[in-house]
Order: sequence, then C-alpha cells, then structure tokens
Amino acid sequence: MTAIARITLLSMVLGLSACAVQQPEPTRLPSIPPSQPSTKPAPTTPSKPSTPVKPSKPIPRTSASFAPPPGGNNHWDAKLGVYVLDDQTNTFYRQRTYYRWNNGWSRSISPNGPWEETDIHGVPGGLGRQFGQ
Repeated sequence: MTAIARITLLSMVLGLSACAVQQPEPTRLPSIPPSQPSTKPAPTTPSKPSTPVKPSKPIPRTSASFAPPPGGNNHWDAKLGVYVLDDQTNTFYRQRTYYRWNNGWSRSISPNGPWEETDIHGVPGGLGRQFGQ
C-alpha cells in the first residue's frame, strides 16, 4: 500500500469514527420535596422611618444630544425633540436650524429669518406630530 493510500484510509477511518460518538446518559437530579409552609413567624426587623416621595425630576433645560441655540431664552422639549424659543411663538431649534409654525412650516439658519417654506418632511418628527401635519 502506498503512503498516499494509507493516509487517505486513515483519514477516512478517523473521520467516520468522529461520527459514531455516543451521547452520554442523562444525569438524574435528586428529587426535592415540595416546600411546606413555615409555621414560624417571620422575623421582625425594626422599621425605618419612611422617606417622603420625591416629586418627579425637573424637566431638563438642555438636551444631552443636541446643542442649544446661541443666545436667547429657550428650553429643551423632549416630547418634540427640539429646543423651544421662549421669546418667539411657535419657533423651535435643532442642529443649527430654526423651525417656525405659522399655518405651515418654514425654516431658517437665523431666528429672524429669512425663512424658506418647507413641508412636514423638512422638520423634526416631534414637531410634525404636535402640529398635526
């Protein structure tokens, strides 16, 4: 028998022997008796004075993801996903763009304009949902 034939035969035998591995028998766990209700009273611990419930967290004035607009009074509205300008009605800011609602959407790079008209696709999603567009 040649060396190549021997190696081929040996490879086949080893390969087939790997397919004949037997599964081990499952191990049986000891059965645990069902728990019985305790007849002993539960140990008592001295009670601590209850702490008063704190009111919900204050609404954040800034976003963790978006920088606030430069200058002016504003606050972050997490529901809308934008900063709301306190000094201008229905004017919002996010990512270097101002948005204004006045019976339709417009946007600008300045809070004073010039404003260009846009549709719902040109404003952050929270604004579109809030104004029913």
